[in-house]
This record gives sequence, C-alpha cells and structure tokens, in this order.
Amino acid sequence: MVDITFKTFTLRKAIASATIKASNLATIETVKNGTVPKGNVLEFARASALLAIKKTSDVIPDCHPLPVEYASISYELNNLNINITVEVHTIYKTGVEVEAMHGASVAALVIYDMLKPIDKKIEIANIKLLEKQGGKNSQKKIETENLMAAVVVCSDSVSQGIKNDISGKLLVEALKNQGITEIDYSIVPDDIAAIRQLIEFYKNKGCDLLLFTGGTGLSQRDVTPEAVLPFITKEIPGIMETARNYGQDRVKTSMLSRGIAGFSDDTLILTLPGSSGAVKEYVKALFPQVLHVFSVKKGDGH
Repeated sequence: MVDITFKTFTLRKAIASATIKASNLATIETVKNGTVPKGNVLEFARASALLAIKKTSDVIPDCHPLPVEYASISYELNNLNINITVEVHTIYKTGVEVEAMHGASVAALVIYDMLKPIDKKIEIANIKLLEKQGGKNSQKKIETENLMAAVVVCSDSVSQGIKNDISGKLLVEALKNQGITEIDYSIVPDDIAAIRQLIEFYKNKGCDLLLFTGGTGLSQRDVTPEAVLPFITKEIPGIMETARNYGQDRVKTSMLSRGIAGFSDDTLILTLPGSSGAVKEYVKALFPQVLHVFSVKKGDGH
C-alpha cells in the first residue's frame, strides 16, 4: 500500500457512474413498475452499492480503509438506459474515487443479475469516474514566482562550525519545490540581537517570506520566539496550531515547540523547530496552503 502517513485530513469527494443498456423498452417499463420477478431492482442495487462502497478496501488490495462520511446512489431511466450515479464523501488523507466506482460497478452488476432472466441481451455499458475533489489536484494554484524568501538557521553549534546545517537546507529545497526562486540563506547564533538584526535586514530588503529554523524549544538558549515576537504586527495562530497538531499525531513531544507565525508588516515570518524531522513535518503540514496568505492579503483570495 502507498504510504499516506504524511498526508493530512481534507474533505474529499468523488462521483462515478455506470450504465445498463436494456435491449427493449419492456425491460425498462418492468423496472419502473416494480414488477421484476426477482424484486425491486433499484433498491436492491442501492443497498448493494452502499455495502460495496464500505467494503472497497476488502476487495481492492491497494485501497486504504477509510471512513465513509456520505454516500448516495441515484438513477435515471432514459430510453433503453439505466444510468447509475454514485457520490461518496470522506474527510481523510486519501480520495474516494475507487469507492465511488466500486459502488457503481456493484450496482450495475446487481441490476444486470436481476434483469438477465427477462432480457437476455442486457449489458453493462461503462463504469467511469465523473468527478473528484480534494487533495492536491483540487488546490488552487498559488502564484509564487514573484515571492522573495529567506531562510535563517538559528544555532550556536552550526554558526560555530561544530555541526552542519540540515534543516535550513531542507527549507531552501522546500521553497524551491514551491516555485520560489529568490531565496536567501543565513546562519546566526542563538542570540536575540543577532536574530533581530537579520529581521530588520530582510524586512528592509522587501522579503515576503522569512523562515527561521531552530531556537523554538525550551532550553535557555532557545530564544527565537522572543526575538521575533516584537516584530509581529498581525499574528496568525492557526499556522503553528496546524503544524503542531500535525506533528502531535506523529511525535508526542511536538507540543513543546514554541514556534510563532504572523506578518511583520508585509513580511510573513514563520519560526520552525531546529530538528530536520520536525522541519519535514512542518513543510508537509503547511505548504503550499500557507502561501495562500499572500493572495488573501492582497484581496485576491478567500
């Protein structure tokens, strides 16, 4: 099975369809009148489709078990066709398109089975996905080409050459993956004055996004939040709440991070932990959605 542990819960929807083709109008009239010998065709198919949706992961090996929040099965009888539409919703890490198609296919098979004694030429015409929402494919494209960013590593040991930086370089690579090309990179000791000096520098330079890594823990030398806080003119608590919640599901000590986020005038500042593992988690939790703040601030988003 594909690894989805890094993904986040989002609302995901899928709509699938299947078509049954009868060979004569008498078959369709029998369905409409509810006089099929085997019983109520459409209701049998509806119940079977619901069961199929819920049991998809039991019969499709690579599908993940997931909570089905909503499912509906509807029909349209048009000339010689019985058109089946199946819609499925979930709030989970992966989509429900296979669940919707599985439901449609089982509904079609049930209808085929119940009608074949009275129509030997009945057939299943097609099963297809009509629509899917949620996940990466549904995210609004965020324009990043004109953004200027900077990554600042706050670490006594890295600034002294005792350790090599990993987290800062991960952040630089993550920003490049978001389409940002103008990225500065700096290293400072865990010192309030040095950190504040860099904030002033990057604000004066017109930096749009300023990322700090390191100094958000509980030791005496962890001072990044204290250095940054006086510069925050509009705090955005939800950013770090989201990142900590994401991390908490994976590492219980994520609750101890004191990172803060917000705008300093026109510069968005994020303070991330110093460990490379935590940085990877924060990137997964926050990007690309966090970049949406720039379009919102300009009045281009909702």
